[in-house]
Amino acid sequence: MMVPQQEVFSVIRKLNPWWDGTPDTDLPTWRRNAFQELNEWLTDPPSPRAVLISGARQVGKTTLLRQAAATLLASGVPPEQILYATFDNPILKLIGTEGLLKAWEEIQPPRFKVEYLLLDEIQYTKDWQTWLKHQVDFEKRRRIAVTGSSIPLNTENVESGVGRWHTIKLPTLSFYEYLQIKKIASPRFPKVHSLAQVFDWKSAKLANVAAMARPLIPHFHEYLLCGGFPETALIENVNSAQKLLREDIVDKVLKRDMTAQFGTRRVLELEKTFLYLCLHDGGILDLETLSGNLGVTKPTVKHFLDLFEAAHLVYKLSPFGYGKEVLKGRHKYYLADAGISGSVLLKGRSLLEDGAKLGAAVETAFFKHVFTRYYATSVGFSYWRNKRQQEVDIVAEIAGELVPFEVKYSSASIQAKDVIGLIDFCREKKVNRGYVISRELADFELLTGHETESRILKIPAVLACYWLSQLR
Repeated sequence: MMVPQQEVFSVIRKLNPWWDGTPDTDLPTWRRNAFQELNEWLTDPPSPRAVLISGARQVGKTTLLRQAAATLLASGVPPEQILYATFDNPILKLIGTEGLLKAWEEIQPPRFKVEYLLLDEIQYTKDWQTWLKHQVDFEKRRRIAVTGSSIPLNTENVESGVGRWHTIKLPTLSFYEYLQIKKIASPRFPKVHSLAQVFDWKSAKLANVAAMARPLIPHFHEYLLCGGFPETALIENVNSAQKLLREDIVDKVLKRDMTAQFGTRRVLELEKTFLYLCLHDGGILDLETLSGNLGVTKPTVKHFLDLFEAAHLVYKLSPFGYGKEVLKGRHKYYLADAGISGSVLLKGRSLLEDGAKLGAAVETAFFKHVFTRYYATSVGFSYWRNKRQQEVDIVAEIAGELVPFEVKYSSASIQAKDVIGLIDFCREKKVNRGYVISRELADFELLTGHETESRILKIPAVLACYWLSQLR
């Protein structure tokens, strides 16, 4: 389809107001933790690669690119050297990447040794992986950052990007980022570079830090209710925030994006499967049971789960082990954000009165924080269950070390008998340290009463999520 050249020029100029000397307005002053990494790759790239920022809709990918453009301009980069475009725009979607570059060259003839391409929602363009690979291989003057709300499902396409782009996974807001965007002052906690260093704190210091954290508890619960999507996080009314998040997830992602991008036509069955995940967030899924309950075939359910993962709506954990243990085992699924389940189910504040649902939300939030902090250095994440059905919620393999986490968001003090699975895992795998993520601030101490050489720390969820938000 031919698009009038003037229409193309008009769209591109509106998206790049700095070409005409107009600053990009309405940019938030706060920045996601990922901004520093993106800025480094644009200004002083560690290797000649593009950057792929992947994440769900509405997590702030566009804002990240616009902030990157503003920072480049502030550092003295000529405005004509920077191109921002979003393929969410219907006209740019029609002309594609090559049409966009041709129009840019006509508006701003190339005369710089370095060019910056900031391209939003790249997944809407045809064969974007091949195009990006070609750019990295043959257009050395270009520094490119692209965003995508879904990841490729085709293995061949994924492999084509090996060595050509660096991936930055942008999750929903961490708890610390949530406090920033809400302009909530944080206590001046001691600097923590690793949760492991807390093992050496004295009892008095643990008690003092716990007391400092008390004002954050209501904000942590609001964070669980409203979710970590920047737009909904800023809405004060919980019911309104949840309604908006439900519309974004169900109406825009499930009903529109899945149909447009993956050709999904069985929207009702897709929605029913996602509702099931919301009801069993953090649960171990049996595909036979799920397909039977929903009246959907097992291959269809598996395909839907793959789509949810591709759209960054869920995290998938395999059972701990190797070979047949993993291949034949059942997977565990966490929603991408603790606020999704309550929002999709329109639970309102009733979530805080349901101990089981609140505990599941905390486990989901905590896993996201662990994953975000360690995914770049971790071999993987899994859960552990033995033949006696004793479990460990999360096992992270970090720098060759197994680090287990068990979430027990209970008002009662956690005793050794409450975490038998964690203790057995530490003993069996000869793990040096493990963590119990607790609720009560008074429950910030080493776990006693177990006969293992492992040290197990009970740490309140509000502190664990706060510190994991900041560790770098």
